[in-house]
Amino acid sequence: MPFVRVLQVSIASAPDVVAVRQRARQIAGLLQFGVQDQVRIATAVSEVARCAYGRLAGGRATFAVNAQQQPAQLRVSIHAGAAERLAAGAEGAASQLQEALVTARRLMDDCTVLSDTPEELKVEMSKTLPPAQSREPLDLARLGARLAATPVQSTYSEIEQQNRELAQALAELRERQDDLLELTRELEDTNRGVVALYAEIEEKAERLRKADEMKSRFLSNTSHELRTPLSSIRALTTLLLDRMDGPLTDEQERQVAFIASAASDLSELVNDLLDLAKIEAGKVEVTLAPLQVGEMFSALKGMLRPLTRNAPVELVFVEPPPTVLISDEGKVTQILRNFISNALKFTEQGQVVVQLLDEGAQRITFAVTDTGIGISADNQQLIFEEFSQIEHPLQRRAKGTGLGLPLCRKLATLLGGTVDVCSAEGEGSTFYLRLPAASP
Repeated sequence: MPFVRVLQVSIASAPDVVAVRQRARQIAGLLQFGVQDQVRIATAVSEVARCAYGRLAGGRATFAVNAQQQPAQLRVSIHAGAAERLAAGAEGAASQLQEALVTARRLMDDCTVLSDTPEELKVEMSKTLPPAQSREPLDLARLGARLAATPVQSTYSEIEQQNRELAQALAELRERQDDLLELTRELEDTNRGVVALYAEIEEKAERLRKADEMKSRFLSNTSHELRTPLSSIRALTTLLLDRMDGPLTDEQERQVAFIASAASDLSELVNDLLDLAKIEAGKVEVTLAPLQVGEMFSALKGMLRPLTRNAPVELVFVEPPPTVLISDEGKVTQILRNFISNALKFTEQGQVVVQLLDEGAQRITFAVTDTGIGISADNQQLIFEEFSQIEHPLQRRAKGTGLGLPLCRKLATLLGGTVDVCSAEGEGSTFYLRLPAASP
């Protein structure tokens, strides 16, 4: 889209530089730029024009507008070139030009040096017109006529105008400085509030840490205190059921069996609480040693055989390939035993399969699969939360503590591994224990 020339001003003397500044401000005003933009355009154009006059003779400033493109633009070209360099102001001209270009690029939308040689200087600057402007060629012709009829003020008047602009700029700067001071005070107040909030958060965090320590200490002490009487109760019920102190009636035997079962459940809860308290207190020791997976499966099979006696559920251990795992045998066994006992507890018929999966040389994966009640997707994270149990008729019959799976997850984390589940309601579940081949 072509630019239409509005005005051309010669730059042959110092007063011409002043005239260029005046014309730039006048054109910007006629194009309905704001007061600040008028000052910016006039300053940028006069700075570059001063450099052109200081370096070369025969300079000129050309103002043109392209009203056909969107958005419309004002373009100012400063062009100077002559066979002879002017002596006045030749020294330091290069550095002055660089400073003028920095100013122009900051105040205008674009500033491009088309030529910068000892014989020629050509710079183009442009600025987008205000969005509301939409001009036809007739408007630009009328604009040129109005400019031609507008006289150029004297240098003294231009200096007065610049002083007024400077005073206005200082007033705006002072106002912004006051706003900045007010904002600084607000930020200081906000910072004081943030510091106070951090102090309060830190205080509450310290309270939470102490409460957590007290909880762990309470669980640990309570578990220790309960173990001794529970052991006594279990020992006494065993003596009674073995008829060591004489025969029992059928009703007596049934009541003692209830006592033994309740003591066993309570002992399991106490052991889980004690293990959790130790883990949270960071007092669990991990003993790493070579672990033969096949031997561990055999031990688990013998340990859990009583749970499947006279039950319609088959416990199957798939013979693993010769595999050695560097980990804590007691904790791995505890996790798998918990998985298997849960699977047997919530499987009414079918089988529970324990196997070792091949998932690469760097990782050992155990899987316990059952044909039980299954777990819905909504509850698959809930079961790993402490004291959480899903609602199911079989759940009410097979009572538990709700601590087994959370304990398994924490033990697996201690060993550098993870536990997770894949299940669908009514279709059974598979619990996975994934461990590194050599625990950290």
